Amino acid sequence: MVRQLGELENAIMTRVWRWNRPVTVREVLQDLQSERDIAYTTVMTVLDKLHRKGWLRRERAGRAYRYEPVSSREAYTAALMNDAWATSDNPAAALVHFFGLMSPEQREALRDALRVAALFPSDAAAPDSAGHGTDTEETPPGAAR
Repeated sequence: MVRQLGELENAIMTRVWRWNRPVTVREVLQDLQSERDIAYTTVMTVLDKLHRKGWLRRERAGRAYRYEPVSSREAYTAALMNDAWATSDNPAAALVHFFGLMSPEQREALRDALRVAALFPSDAAAPDSAGHGTDTEETPPGAAR
């Protein structure tokens, strides 16, 4: 289960994801200081915690570290969505409600994503060596597969 990032963790990860390159504590600090009064040690501590939690990898650069994300913001968002959906007793109804909350732009993005996903079908429905699908749905007795 993916734990949602805290407010400061999210502010820091947003920068690291956006910059998409290894960053130092000082770079993150300077950017954050345009929005809030924050200490170097606070940023250093949060980056270290994000590293220990597996969100960031780090490499020594002289006396400092350079941090970079382990995965993308999109992968993080997808994991959060998957975890939220998994808590529902009725996933189909949860999706219907979720779709109802979407803006027209989000629904269009969903349509685009479904078109892309159709180009790369999952292995779950791929035929096995005997030519049968490997999905878990049972065929009713007497029905052709």
